[in-house]
Amino acid sequence: MAFIADRLSRIKPSPTIAVTTKAAELKAAGVDVIGLGAGEPDFDTPDNIKDAAKAALDAGKTKYTPVAGTPELRKAIVAKFKRENDLEYTIDEITVGCGGKQTLFNALFATLNPGDEVVIPAPYWVSYPDMTLMAEGVPVVVECQEENDFKITAAELEAAITPKTKWVVLNSPSNPTGAAYSRAELRAIADVLLKHENVWVMSDDMYEHLVYDGFEFTTIAQVEPKLKSRTLTCNGVSKSYAMTGWRLGYAAGPVELIKAINKVQSQSSTHTSSISQAASVEALNGPQDFLKERAAVFKERRDLVVKAMNECEGLTCKKPEGAFYVYPSCAGTIGKKTPDGKVIETDTDFVTYLLESEGVAAVQGSAFGLAPYFRISYATSTEALTEACARIKRACAALK
Repeated sequence: MAFIADRLSRIKPSPTIAVTTKAAELKAAGVDVIGLGAGEPDFDTPDNIKDAAKAALDAGKTKYTPVAGTPELRKAIVAKFKRENDLEYTIDEITVGCGGKQTLFNALFATLNPGDEVVIPAPYWVSYPDMTLMAEGVPVVVECQEENDFKITAAELEAAITPKTKWVVLNSPSNPTGAAYSRAELRAIADVLLKHENVWVMSDDMYEHLVYDGFEFTTIAQVEPKLKSRTLTCNGVSKSYAMTGWRLGYAAGPVELIKAINKVQSQSSTHTSSISQAASVEALNGPQDFLKERAAVFKERRDLVVKAMNECEGLTCKKPEGAFYVYPSCAGTIGKKTPDGKVIETDTDFVTYLLESEGVAAVQGSAFGLAPYFRISYATSTEALTEACARIKRACAALK
């Protein structure tokens, strides 16, 4: 009898974490590496948020909290949804977890029975399929084409839904492409979902505040209120507020679902850090002006990287609406040889070549379900991005 559970054979470690770890190991060994793999803002957590955490420590707020989160934090989340998304919830419809990832995992674990299907548009965040498999569900991956800006169309969604479909995952703006769904695109998707009353929507809005060029962010329960009763709207403080290490995500949905999520969490992490919760109250209730300031910096970085990638031999790159990623195609490098005679056969070969030849760490598109592409995170300094782009250009020029 095997000691390790069979369910682990169905999943793989996170490729994005693997790339980040590899880059850190090489740096520690003295190799000059520029890491473009991590989805982590280089900005620091704002001082008012850190001060709120210090005040919570001084006030002795270091004890257990309710599983779903402190009442103060859930009230702040309720206010955020009303203020920014015109969505009304009660605190009983809010759950708080150890990062957005745990909230999504809890929801799938609490609702999926063996064989239940989850429609996942690709390119996808790497954890969606594996979390589905962990919960004994079936990922139904729909490849979204570059000509459709990597977004699922209403027709593609309709074709993917079966009697076994329980969830559809929408991630906007997207990790890994940065693509964001317009109100009109969400309207078309909502029209499909209205016809399938047993299908729920998992709306991952983690990059909500990182949109550019006047793009108007909307979430599906806002676009179609009739779907609110079967939508889990997920968000968190990690990306917008530069609080990745604080590990706090949250979600809003029907009370029955939220109770099930909390039941799962009660037997795992119980709750996230009491200090992280106190800090997040300040993040959501405090000044928000820095969000636009930081988004403006990310936009400049996006424009820099998109321009540079389109100047590289064999690469093409679309300009996304949001997040802090670009998803260039490396199709033009496939079949070429590296200076030491190796043939680039896949996008994995290409990112391996970038790392080995120029010390640039990126993530292959196959990890996100659509090849031959690769993901660049531009959540790093402009100086590092400029140098990384120069190295990528040099690497592409050396292919023959």
